[in-house]
Amino acid sequence: MNKEIKESICLSDNKEIIIETGLLAQLAHGSALVRCGNAMILATVVSNKEPKEGVDFLPLSVDYQEKYAANGKFPGGFLKREGRLSEHEILISRLVDRALRPLFPDAYNCETQVLISLISADENVMPDALACLAASTAIMLSDIVFNGPVAELRIARINNRWEINPSSVQLETADIELMVAGTIENIVMVEGEMKEVSEEEMAEAIRVAHEAIIKLCELQNNLVIKVGVKEKRSLAEVKEDLVLRDKLNEWCRPQIEKALTDQILSKEERKSTMDEVKKSFISNLKENTQELKPLIEKYFSALKKETLRNAIIKNGIRLDGRKSDEIRPISIRVNYLPSAHGSALFTRGETQSLTSVTLGNKKDEQMIDGVTMEGSNKFMLHYNFPPFSTGEAKPMRGTGRREVGHGNLAMRSLKQVLPSQEECPYTIRVVSDILQSNGSSSMATVCAGSLALMDAGVPLKRAVAGIAMGLIKEGENYAVLSDILGDEDHIGDMDFKLTGTEKGITGCQMDIKIEGLPYSILLKALNQAKAGREHILGCMSKVMPKPNNTYKPNVPQMIRFDIPKEFIGAVIGGGGKVIQGLQKETETSISIEEDGPIAHIEISGLGEDGLNKAKNFIIQLTVVPEVGVIYEGKVCGIMPFGAFVEILPGKQGLLHVSDIAWERVENVSDYVKEGDIIQVKVIEIDKKSGKMKLSRKALIEKPLEQ
Repeated sequence: MNKEIKESICLSDNKEIIIETGLLAQLAHGSALVRCGNAMILATVVSNKEPKEGVDFLPLSVDYQEKYAANGKFPGGFLKREGRLSEHEILISRLVDRALRPLFPDAYNCETQVLISLISADENVMPDALACLAASTAIMLSDIVFNGPVAELRIARINNRWEINPSSVQLETADIELMVAGTIENIVMVEGEMKEVSEEEMAEAIRVAHEAIIKLCELQNNLVIKVGVKEKRSLAEVKEDLVLRDKLNEWCRPQIEKALTDQILSKEERKSTMDEVKKSFISNLKENTQELKPLIEKYFSALKKETLRNAIIKNGIRLDGRKSDEIRPISIRVNYLPSAHGSALFTRGETQSLTSVTLGNKKDEQMIDGVTMEGSNKFMLHYNFPPFSTGEAKPMRGTGRREVGHGNLAMRSLKQVLPSQEECPYTIRVVSDILQSNGSSSMATVCAGSLALMDAGVPLKRAVAGIAMGLIKEGENYAVLSDILGDEDHIGDMDFKLTGTEKGITGCQMDIKIEGLPYSILLKALNQAKAGREHILGCMSKVMPKPNNTYKPNVPQMIRFDIPKEFIGAVIGGGGKVIQGLQKETETSISIEEDGPIAHIEISGLGEDGLNKAKNFIIQLTVVPEVGVIYEGKVCGIMPFGAFVEILPGKQGLLHVSDIAWERVENVSDYVKEGDIIQVKVIEIDKKSGKMKLSRKALIEKPLEQ
């Protein structure tokens, strides 16, 4: 029988975190269970013993999935079983992947799979903050070579107090929310959103988070000691040819250095130049170059990286000749798409985003029905990265994880400045299509998204801009780079994306590829990013200083008002007949939302006349008829004993034959016909049934007796 071994810690009030192993998934190479309250997360890791032939990278896959049974729910849809990962699950998978990946040795190339499952949910525990802890513990318990442990948590500032792993309810009042991952020594990943806070406040959040991360890493070490440390696998021997490496360095280094000195601005020209340098070396080799090709690629890539890094560190030379804090040229056009509700074309260097905004009604909201989340979303941002944007031809296989992650960062950055529901009642969809990419396409999306929203007439509090920062560090020497190129990201030690307004930071995403990032460097990067952000905001302000005062003519107009809840049935009608007929007649879209004793009515459409007609009709439905009041009504039916008259929408009364005229009425149709509009007076309302008696003759002067 398997033996359960546990370790626990309390990071905040009444929130004990327990990590355990020994009971579940014992055929995996490593498995761990994390508990907090009723939440339970199971993580497993399996890694092949040998790498695939020709693989010189780590084939790591990380998948996080929430089981519907964990919260006593059925999956939606026809199949009624869990399927492909939701965007929510993809984002959590990415958070864990980005924390784990840098900690595997470069020489470890065996296919590795990390699976994380939420198997029991707790409404007061957000499971994404515990997923990485479970995954790292599973790897630490295995024989896989791993430079961990690593842990990840959420830190938030709520009412000026730092909270570790708060509940979703607590987060509603937070002004800083970050997911931070790190080891005992270093921070490796940061992502989150903020309500226009300062650089110093963000750095403080990371510092406080790291203190708690250290405790979670020590917790993992304690569990491993209890279980017993497994002997780690031997790394595969790396095939080397030092003679070939020296030849390549001697031949190629001067030409790479010359290409740097020439400061070739175009990404394609730089790539073409580097390819020619490599080809010239291969053409002068006497050996069998086909067999040596993998080593040549490896040595040339390493030499290029070393040469580029040295040029930046020692000589201050960037690939395109810019200074370390210099921003690439910016070009902006707004209202570029004439039929869109709002649009902007933002180009920075060789990175370009064409972004559109669509404004819709309540029916356009995104419905959320997940394991741990339910509700609707009124603000969506979708980021598309087609292969032509980098000059490549690749199959289009749907939205990738990178696109989901970049879109989420831009969405969280912009939502901090959105107006209130009263100021802008629309459902908003922003779509960024990346047409060119050479670094910082997600930050171009933030800039273009802000401009497009303002062009659409959405009253943003302030414009938002984004910038990607890089770092090259060799020993004590380092250079912080503003607005990095794609190649600078590839050879660098940090990719730090920061977004914000003139008042402060609204979003961030940081991946650190090296050990040891002093807070002094972090603060320098933050302050340099602030200066770059202010420059970009200045460029944006020249084109779009403030949001447009009005919406475009093709944007649906909208009316919102409230009615008593008890009239919802009357507005909808039997089988939806009333509301459907009204929408068709007025060419509008009508939605109803219950809220306690009232119902919110939203009417949208392109014609003002239709909007007003629909509103007046609904308002009349809520009017309660009164005895003694005169109404203008429509004759709806003729009977031998009288006529039925609709005095208000959905409210009919009986005009008895004796109340049609003063004289004796033999035939009702001689006085009124179906469809006639007549005036009647309410003379009686039955208190129990609500039935009304109407009179026409009460409005006719009584004739003199003959």
